[in-house]
Amino acid sequence: MKKMKSWMIAAFMMWCGVMAVSACQSNSKAEAPITREESDKAFMAEIEKSPEFYAAMNKYLAESIGSQYAPGEMCIPCATVVACDQWTTDSVVDSVVVLGDFWVFNFNVVGDTLKTVSGGDHPGKMCLKKNEKGEFEVISFEQVEDGSNNLQSAKRIFGEMYEAFHSINSDQETREQVRAIFIAKYVKDNKLPVKFYQDYGWPAREIPAL
Repeated sequence: MKKMKSWMIAAFMMWCGVMAVSACQSNSKAEAPITREESDKAFMAEIEKSPEFYAAMNKYLAESIGSQYAPGEMCIPCATVVACDQWTTDSVVDSVVVLGDFWVFNFNVVGDTLKTVSGGDHPGKMCLKKNEKGEFEVISFEQVEDGSNNLQSAKRIFGEMYEAFHSINSDQETREQVRAIFIAKYVKDNKLPVKFYQDYGWPAREIPAL
């Protein structure tokens, strides 16, 4: 018999807000507000809890979604998980259903800067399953529709998690912080000699240290 586990990762700024409120409620003394570096590390810790899931999602996003945009030297996916259901057999995870806000960005390296070439947002539901090699792979992806069906399809796909998705998707500042973390992780993992990333027509942003 399969057992289902559910967990949710809200955007890390929302997580920080909850932590700050909890600290104030549990301690009569005022607590120092959490720093940007601490919140970045907290979000990275959540990602590192499920590296095999993120690896499978990133591969799919880069190969199946990022390839549809104007190409760059690299594609960096940014997957913010809204909710995830894990099905297990004898304590071994066999398949995963992920609701998320999935972004992809193609970049070129120019000097010490990643220059954005193209990219976009593809929220929806991913289904992952282990293959014959014991590795997770995305077997289906249902995207929120564009145009007049956007709201209706988003509510259908996300269901009771729609408000959580909408909160994450509509918070531009938090989205940018999440994006910076994924860029920083990619740069660190691939040992790229860059310090900044830049969208066309916007000032360059420093890549945070992880």
